[in-house]
Amino acid sequence: MTGRIKVGLVGIGNCFSGLIQGIEYYRKNPSQEVIGIIHDKLAGYGIHDIDFVCGFDVGENKVGKLINEAIYEYPNMVDWIPKDEMPKTDGKVFESPVLDGVGLWVENRVKPIKSAKTDDEIAEEAKKIIKETGAEIIVSYLPVGSDKVTQFWAQVCLDTNTAFVNCIPSFIASDPEWAKKFEEKNIPCIGDDIKGQVGATIVHRTLAKLCNDRGTKIEKTYQINVGGNTDFLNMKEQERLVSKKISKTESVQSQLDERLDDDQIYVGPSDFIPFLGNTKLMFMRIEGRQWANIPYNMEVRLDVDDKANSAGIVIDAIRLAKIALDRGVGGPIKPASAYLMKHPIEQTSDVAAKTACEKFVAGE
Repeated sequence: MTGRIKVGLVGIGNCFSGLIQGIEYYRKNPSQEVIGIIHDKLAGYGIHDIDFVCGFDVGENKVGKLINEAIYEYPNMVDWIPKDEMPKTDGKVFESPVLDGVGLWVENRVKPIKSAKTDDEIAEEAKKIIKETGAEIIVSYLPVGSDKVTQFWAQVCLDTNTAFVNCIPSFIASDPEWAKKFEEKNIPCIGDDIKGQVGATIVHRTLAKLCNDRGTKIEKTYQINVGGNTDFLNMKEQERLVSKKISKTESVQSQLDERLDDDQIYVGPSDFIPFLGNTKLMFMRIEGRQWANIPYNMEVRLDVDDKANSAGIVIDAIRLAKIALDRGVGGPIKPASAYLMKHPIEQTSDVAAKTACEKFVAGE
């Protein structure tokens, strides 16, 4: 069963801008092989089968604009497709509640809209928009630390029978209470906290598993990440990082036969360097012992565009959510979550998760 996939977006920032501009890049270059995605087709669905029918944000310079206009508004930095070459969309950007979605460090950049509406009024308006636009899936690209806003949108999805893809480390699909709500209403959800395609955490956990599987003893490890966009500026506020550090740390710990003590592992965002823009730098070190207690260590430096890293994974998450909707499968989609997310409700190895995900697509 194939057709169009109608998607609504929460958080019209750099990640979504990279997602929609990347799709347009391939549309403009049909002779090019589509690289940067794990699967070209999933149950017949390709990347050009996705329609972004509505968006939600708090920025006063984004709310009320068409999606193709809003993605270029400050503080967004992605400009892979010139603004005047981006096709006009029918979808508009509507208002999201602020709640805890705007951190102290980014407030003067985001400039949230001064709304006269209550959160309940915004919720009712959002439900009406989702119904009118036919959005089947809501993808959350909210800033890290937006726990209350994430719960707001999860509830909107439950109230409108809309699938939910949660790209941030505010736990919904991996939280037993929220997972049960989606199970009871038979609504798919995929989450939590997107793994980059070749991102810091996927590289770290892969190398940690390699060392573990090859029989070495890992004694300590760290991962330090820096970047220059609003994502990293937002994460300078340490109080917003609690779930992010849990998500990234557990993603690595889950690959080890023996957990490291908390003071022997550090995984987390570390600083904001403005001139890096959307470039993310990761510095990783693993220290351990081999045969005869001989020490070894490795260090990795990763330099990657954080938004390209995210988009290729979200494309799969959207299509997997649509497959679940087509088949009437609800609750956390465990194979998709384990493969695509850092903090799924059930952690497995990436090899096992990939196999399970492909079996899910095949209907096994």
